[in-house]
Amino acid sequence: MPYARNAVLIAWMKTNGWTALELATALNTVITEVTQRISTRGELSEVTIRKWRSGETTWPQSKARMALERISGRSAADLGFLPPDRRKSRATPEEPVGRRTLLALASTAGAAALARSSPSVGASDVARLRQQLDTVNALDDQRGGHDRVEKAALTGAQEAVSLQARAATQRTRQQLFALAADFTATAAWSCVDAQERARARTHLDRALYLAGLAQDPALTLRVWNSVSMLAHQQGDHAEALAAGQAAKTTSVTRRDPLYASLAHARIAIAHAHLGEGRPALRALDLAAASLDKAEHGRPRPSWIAFYGPAELHALTAIVRDRLGDAVYAEAASFQALAVLPDSFRRNRALATVRLSLAQLHQGDIDQATATTANVFAEMRGAPLPGRMRSLLGEFHRDLITLAPGSATALDWADRYRTEWSRP
Repeated sequence: MPYARNAVLIAWMKTNGWTALELATALNTVITEVTQRISTRGELSEVTIRKWRSGETTWPQSKARMALERISGRSAADLGFLPPDRRKSRATPEEPVGRRTLLALASTAGAAALARSSPSVGASDVARLRQQLDTVNALDDQRGGHDRVEKAALTGAQEAVSLQARAATQRTRQQLFALAADFTATAAWSCVDAQERARARTHLDRALYLAGLAQDPALTLRVWNSVSMLAHQQGDHAEALAAGQAAKTTSVTRRDPLYASLAHARIAIAHAHLGEGRPALRALDLAAASLDKAEHGRPRPSWIAFYGPAELHALTAIVRDRLGDAVYAEAASFQALAVLPDSFRRNRALATVRLSLAQLHQGDIDQATATTANVFAEMRGAPLPGRMRSLLGEFHRDLITLAPGSATALDWADRYRTEWSRP
């Protein structure tokens, strides 16, 4: 007896530009991301999708249904599949094949009407969302970690995911998944900067999943970069190193030396926190060599705009200070501030705190406390992100350790408490 074709699934795939092979590949990516397992056993194939379309398979396995529902935004039943308790009513000897054919035609017509009522999503929608993402990233550069940035980014991510179901082409769909990953990574980064660690971890897991659907190695690197920073905040420097190494293995580092430089710099910081001086300095040298090879006028996503010579100087200051070379760290901080654009307000303030720490670690207490005044001036009118507050707290602790009870330390503590409590 011939199978009743799944006309709803066929119509949905046609409307959204899915081929059987492309859909199988995307589903396998979702399954791998969710189960955290890479295996060739039980993978969905082009043949699997054809069986779904033909009606030979009326109810896919649970993991396949989960993946399909995530990609389509619809339940399996809404895509024309019948659960086991309804199969017996699908076709009985009393139901002629002609009736099943009419039902299939009606389903196709309904799906087509739905497609007509929902205009397809194309390049203009992608461009609009990308501009929205650039605006959110610019807000982050100015304010740092803030719930306004997180909420705006998550709103953009939700819209991108909802629009992909109506993408005109597979390329547009992947671009929308990439935008969703980018928005989510921005939300995660905002939480890292604000030291909202639990929310940051949740957003990073989601961003990694979306980057996999988008098949975008640059976004995958971005997520691993943030994972490394979050691991440092949590005191897990070994995980931070592993995340930096994962970033280095993404294919984008082979195509663009700028991304390779960022990955090497992140690895250098992890080694420095682990007290591994020689590997840290070797990674710094690789970061500098890669940056020298990078084409700086090349078009890139807005999220990586922060990285360049200034940021590498700032990261070098962290590595050198961790390794006990405060003189070199001070010089690197001055170099960072000399070339950091004014638009990167938060980064300039962070580099200034690093400068004050390097001066303090050389015993220059008066100069170090004077330098921190520039931090508060730089961030005037904006809240201090949690990461910056934490760094100022580190300065405060080191100041008390080096000069307990001194007039300079007491005066700075009064100023510190006032600035810390301001809105």
